[in-house]
Amino acid sequence: MSFQIALGPRERKSPFYDSTVTDGVSHMTIYNDMFMPVSYGDIDAEYRRLMQGVAMWDVAAERQVEIQGKDAERLVRYLTPRDLKDCAIGKGKYVPLCDHEGRLLNDPVLLRLEDDRFWLSIADSNVLLWVRAIAAEGGFDVSVQEPDVSPLAIQGPKAVDVVVDLFGGWVRDLKYFWFRQTELDGIPLVVARSGWSKQGGYELYLRDGTRGGALWDKVKKAGAAYGIGPGAPNYIERVESGLLSYGADTMPDSTPYEVGLEKMIDLDRPDDFIGKQALARVAKEGPARRLVGITFDGDPVSTNEHPWSVRVDGHIAGTVRAVCHSPRRAENIGIALLETKYADIGTVIEFKGEKASYKGEVVPQPLVPPGTPIPE
Repeated sequence: MSFQIALGPRERKSPFYDSTVTDGVSHMTIYNDMFMPVSYGDIDAEYRRLMQGVAMWDVAAERQVEIQGKDAERLVRYLTPRDLKDCAIGKGKYVPLCDHEGRLLNDPVLLRLEDDRFWLSIADSNVLLWVRAIAAEGGFDVSVQEPDVSPLAIQGPKAVDVVVDLFGGWVRDLKYFWFRQTELDGIPLVVARSGWSKQGGYELYLRDGTRGGALWDKVKKAGAAYGIGPGAPNYIERVESGLLSYGADTMPDSTPYEVGLEKMIDLDRPDDFIGKQALARVAKEGPARRLVGITFDGDPVSTNEHPWSVRVDGHIAGTVRAVCHSPRRAENIGIALLETKYADIGTVIEFKGEKASYKGEVVPQPLVPPGTPIPE
């Protein structure tokens, strides 16, 4: 099937959009109502660049929800089951957001810019409207807005060299998920040691949408000596590394306990938070499903267009959420959401994809241990 998506004002363009087009973006998706690059036409080169060199990604579609005001901290604490008592100014935290039934709504990174000012850097769902509703219904004295902020990621083992050349040696001292507010030749930024890969890197949160092209060019120029090139959040690497993709790996009723986020749930907190009673019940009874790694036979696969139904001994057991052929394992791998009774390591599974039927088994995550090299 081949078709084109019509461009229009409902689908927003990032501040880096024109730069990505100039640099040859070939595939895009819609994420938070914004075009987001998926590939520049050479999947192998983009993977190797991330694994062995350095890549730059337009991830402006990871929009920010800004919460500011007298009750900002109290509201943020109410929104997430994770304890934020040690979230200092300049520190970020990965925080699941759940509804009152304990269902996962998003898994953003929280950044604390000031005592009374926070950003939620969100995955693909409308957190802005939800937070506004919670704030209004709860009588919180806050402002909830989407600021003019757009992240540009620099990822890979050589990312630190590029960012040092841009900003100076202080970036080496940033701990993971910590950040600093700064400027680059007058361009206002937040520089964070973070990113959606396990290969290391930084995210530059652009705070002036009119300067996207200028920032892109500066990063591209600084990275030229290190072989930088454009890319996107890498599908293969994230499956290998076991990085959660909200909406792809989850279902509308998934809880954090199903998808490996149980360490982010602090039920012993004395204060209340949304979904506390429901999450306590899941913790006691155990989750109905679990997200697991799988390997399977057959010719090398690419991506799946939709979830694939899984059977164990003829019984429907769940769905395969993501698949790829792993260069580092030299076999087909994937992520599946299975009923808990079928989620044990070694369970034999069967499923049918778009082009073939497959047989595989449940294996530990991450599917590829950190530091595993790419075979030459």
